[in-house]
Amino acid sequence: MPPEQATRKKLLNHSSSPPAAAPTPPATAHKRTLPESVVRLWPYFSSSKSGWILAIVATLMASATEPMVPALLKPLLDRGFKSGGELSLWQVPLFLMLLFGVRGLAGFLAQFGLARVTNLGLQKLREAMFDKILSARFSLFTEQTSSTLANTVVYEVQNGSSLLVNAAMRLARDILSMLALVGYLLYLNWRLTLVVALVFPAVIVVVRVLSKRLYRLTKESQTATDDLAYVVEENVLAHRDIRLYAAQEIQSKRFHQLSLSLRHLSTKSTVAHAGMSALTQLLTAVALSAVVTIALLQSADGATTVGSFVAFVTAMLLLIAPIKSLSDAATPITRGIAALERGLNLLEQIEDETSGTFSKQRATGEITFTNVTVRYKTDANPALDQFDFSIQPGETIAIVGTSGSGKSTLVNLLPRFRDVSSGVISLDGVALDKWNLTSLREQFAFVSQHVVMLNESIASNVALGQPVDRARVTHCLQAANLAKLLTELPDGIDTLLGHNAMQLSGGQRQRLAIARALYKDAPILILDEATSALDTESEQAVQQAIERLTADRTSIVIAHRLSTIQHADRIIMLESGRLLESGTHAELLAKGGAYSYLHQLGFNTGSKSL
Repeated sequence: MPPEQATRKKLLNHSSSPPAAAPTPPATAHKRTLPESVVRLWPYFSSSKSGWILAIVATLMASATEPMVPALLKPLLDRGFKSGGELSLWQVPLFLMLLFGVRGLAGFLAQFGLARVTNLGLQKLREAMFDKILSARFSLFTEQTSSTLANTVVYEVQNGSSLLVNAAMRLARDILSMLALVGYLLYLNWRLTLVVALVFPAVIVVVRVLSKRLYRLTKESQTATDDLAYVVEENVLAHRDIRLYAAQEIQSKRFHQLSLSLRHLSTKSTVAHAGMSALTQLLTAVALSAVVTIALLQSADGATTVGSFVAFVTAMLLLIAPIKSLSDAATPITRGIAALERGLNLLEQIEDETSGTFSKQRATGEITFTNVTVRYKTDANPALDQFDFSIQPGETIAIVGTSGSGKSTLVNLLPRFRDVSSGVISLDGVALDKWNLTSLREQFAFVSQHVVMLNESIASNVALGQPVDRARVTHCLQAANLAKLLTELPDGIDTLLGHNAMQLSGGQRQRLAIARALYKDAPILILDEATSALDTESEQAVQQAIERLTADRTSIVIAHRLSTIQHADRIIMLESGRLLESGTHAELLAKGGAYSYLHQLGFNTGSKSL
């Protein structure tokens, strides 16, 4: 079948390109042990040496005071309550005030030191993650949603680092307190202490088993939370369509199902955590009962005094708190590690963009495609298939074709938003992968129908990535036919645009993107259907701005509007990733092929578009 007939058939049947391949899920992270996770995190949380020293010294001070309360009870009961007591009235109150004053100061210093460690480590981790996002391969943004990335960088690592660092320090404090109390118990009565020691193996088993379950439930809860956030994000972005097509009930049910799943996972986590605490307390109560029984037998034989018994029981009761805390520590440590591993996996598993070393201040704009093929999946049909073409400096090339023909793929290859599967693309005779990425992208300005603006001033958006020259910004805005807009805004070029400049019209936002391209003054311009969504009046204003923008530049234009492409130096028509026709507007019309038919179809439908 001749190419023009194939194109005709495709248009008349309203066929569309195959659906895009589903994003490839990120590789499953290797399940790591606690020591491995700590080693991975240490570089970020080791910077504040003064914070660690302060926290550790203060924790040692607080732990060392733990046995002093029961130690005070023994002489108080044995000697202080006798007639004509041997202890002075002022000794005990003074000692108690001094003891709790030291403990309070130690606790304050430990918390202050931990805050320094956590905040500095969190800052370093967040900055490293954000820098990774800025330098990551573009596949990251197809594998993970924007809400997932934002949630990981802003919330997950904050919650995870706070939980983990605080739990780790509390764990150290509890272990030191236990050692101090056990040492005092051995000093008082080593036989009773052996009975207490029998509880520890059982507690360790309980904590180990339930911690594994908590870790699994925490990971599942994270995934469920991401799914829930993604539904909210989708419905916010598509709020007009949801209402127009009366899809509220369906979306509500979808949200309800995910919310219910998250609730069940949260309930299971609570049960595991509560069960760990309850079993630990039960085991401790068994040990305490055995101690009391044996102590009563010993007191009957005169082997212990009232003071010794009360001191021992008090020290043992004080021992229950760190034992219980040890079991409770498994929950925040598990949750903290699970949250932080997402950030660590982002840092360690996502590959950076590859960059060459060749740099040039300003390219001439000569572009050559040599046998270029692009496949989004190895077993899929190519988006571009053995494409060969050359563009001369200063030339304006228009690209037309049906949906899925490879137009957007072609222009995304130039600034290396996507890499070729095979073949070579050269700029000024140097393959793109040999160029330094920063230098390469300095050669391109990109204006598409999907305008993206930051929540900053107009001046900052126009001068994106460059110092703001106010006179130059104003000149570029006037050249983009935005002079009237500047007079209407109270703060002029200092006006904040808000979320993606949504308070501006489509035409104004499009011209703002053109002003940005004018300010960059790159030698190569890419226009990706920049006027396809505009009305006639807005299109005329934008078209005038485009004409100023394309002057003396190599320009590559994807457009459906005839007025955008008919004055191009050459027009190329793509079909299924292959170059079908090439020539001027007049030459292609005279040829009577696929472009001519597409042009005729545009006129027949009254759209004046291709």
